[in-house]
Amino acid sequence: MVGVLLLLLLMPASATAIGITCGSGRNYTANTTFQSSLAVLAATLPGNASSSPQLFATATAGVVRALALCRRDTVNTTACTDCLASSFKYAQKMCPNRKTGATVYYDYDEVNPLQPGCILGFSGDAGFLGQASSVTGNGTFFQYWNPVNLPGNARVIATAVHELLNETARDAAAAPRRFATAFMDSIGGAAPTLYSLAQCTPDLSARDCLACLRRLVGTVNATNSVRMGGRIFVLRCNIRFEAFMFYDDKNTRRIPFSSPSSMAPAPAPAPTGHGIRPWVIALSVAAPVALVVALCCFIVYCCRLRKRHTKKGKVALQEKSTRQFHEDELVWEMEAELSEFSVYEFRQILEATSNFSEENKLGEGGFGPVYKGHFPEGIEIAVKRLDSDSDQGFIEFKNEVELIAKLQHRNLVRLMGCCSQGEEKVLVYEYLPNKSLDFFIFDEDRKVLLDWEKRLAIIVGIAEGLLYLHKHSRLRVIHRDLKPSNILLDSTMNAKISDFGLAKIFSSNNNEGNKTRKVVGTYGYMAPEYASHGLFSVKSDVFSFGVLVLEIISGKKNSHECGAFINLIGYAWQLFEEERWIELVDAALIPSGGSSEMMRSINIALLCVQEDAIDRPTMLDVVAMLSSKTMTLNKPKHPAYYSISSVGNKEASAGTKSCSFNDVTISTITPR
Repeated sequence: MVGVLLLLLLMPASATAIGITCGSGRNYTANTTFQSSLAVLAATLPGNASSSPQLFATATAGVVRALALCRRDTVNTTACTDCLASSFKYAQKMCPNRKTGATVYYDYDEVNPLQPGCILGFSGDAGFLGQASSVTGNGTFFQYWNPVNLPGNARVIATAVHELLNETARDAAAAPRRFATAFMDSIGGAAPTLYSLAQCTPDLSARDCLACLRRLVGTVNATNSVRMGGRIFVLRCNIRFEAFMFYDDKNTRRIPFSSPSSMAPAPAPAPTGHGIRPWVIALSVAAPVALVVALCCFIVYCCRLRKRHTKKGKVALQEKSTRQFHEDELVWEMEAELSEFSVYEFRQILEATSNFSEENKLGEGGFGPVYKGHFPEGIEIAVKRLDSDSDQGFIEFKNEVELIAKLQHRNLVRLMGCCSQGEEKVLVYEYLPNKSLDFFIFDEDRKVLLDWEKRLAIIVGIAEGLLYLHKHSRLRVIHRDLKPSNILLDSTMNAKISDFGLAKIFSSNNNEGNKTRKVVGTYGYMAPEYASHGLFSVKSDVFSFGVLVLEIISGKKNSHECGAFINLIGYAWQLFEEERWIELVDAALIPSGGSSEMMRSINIALLCVQEDAIDRPTMLDVVAMLSSKTMTLNKPKHPAYYSISSVGNKEASAGTKSCSFNDVTISTITPR
């Protein structure tokens, strides 16, 4: 935008318009479309930007295009709204009736350094908002430098400032919100700690953001780089550094200072002797020379080796950075695609969970701990924090974001959003107060809270959730890790399937199976063809469902040794074959009504755990069988994992009712 730069550093309010550029085109007249359109934007854009997770918004009203951005460390939405509203008023005051528009940077001075600022631009130019695709079109419209120089060695300080700003620019480009802060201390001994900030509009790609910020850093010359502080703004990006902390960001990064190397003085020559024989002198000189030559060769070898390792390290770091860029871009694409999916700042997660306090910890998952949290508006959440040193954790993060965010069903847990900031990967779910199914059915005291009516409703809910995944969702999904701890219960004991980190998408016309070399999941719930040969299909989930139903009815874990059998499946099949199925039913359900429903449910479960996948019903069949009391059920064939324990057939014929505890229960196959 070509225009005239106006500065106003003294204003009565605590907020200050640091810089403003007025367009140089022709003016508009009163009571025109341009004026009414600008009034609409002034009334709506501040609120839209402050309510956005990015604190950023663009809008078009009539012939006017506008852009609004608040600084990312804004402490509340009111501060953002007020800043942008003041910017509109100030722009209209300083650039009256200017049809080509204005750009304002509104900030707080050193009296209130922690109060965040904002940037506003509007124009009647049709290409105004298109500048996001070309950062080269953003000419510098404002620079401000503290007239006082930093104490210390000018060359050292200039190096430190450029290093600090370049690193902050890289962090901002890599962050989903395109915002980062940093600080650097121990600079040349006398210089104070320096603080920096870099920000782009969030609609810029990582590459464009970095290009925009690097162009600004490139304008910091030798004179300005030794100032006590300075800032440079263009419409789409800005940088700032100061000798005091001017932001409120808990995630600020410390950047170590790399001091410029200095040449070491050459060693003084050794004194020569007088009257010493020549051969003695030759030997005394040759030995040190040989030693120096050997030392030089060793140093050259070490330098080459170090250079090789450094190069590998840089390549690895670059690959890691590229991977994080892709992960962050994925997150933003998901937020743009799904209206009910949000991307959160890591500081929001820290505040919601009281810095991941032990008091808020709900449990430990396969890839990291789960915490309860509260957002300021009173919404309860469950936060899964993935282990930062687990590559498989990043795969699970990507898997869950891609899968569950696109799935909506009353029997699937809702993924509200996520956070991806550097190494931190966090998934935010709806909070379900009654924890997971295993919390009830395997506890002698709590299992009495689940009568047969509730247990049957849970069985039906799981079945309907699986049917949705297999047949009716936008994506056809195989869960691959169905077990009681992955069935969550809401306040009315409605079952919700959770944990989609191991899920796989399959084509709608492929029900036969897929093969994988990496078998992942939990022993006791894996179908035999999957555990042995890596073959998985919708029938793998059907098998896991059958195991779940037997556990819900019996209140016993499949991995326990039951009578003469190594697990619950064989025990249940024998009792059903001998028409003694009532002995399988949890004692907490007896005496109880619904005995015919219990028998049908056991029959359905045994159909699901048959050894051959082709014999198992689909989830569509299962839901139909559960919904009808009159449908004739087939007799189940031999189940999988039907084995006799070392006790032998004697106890089996005696009809032992109890299942003994076995510590080797739920295991995962690595890699999970």
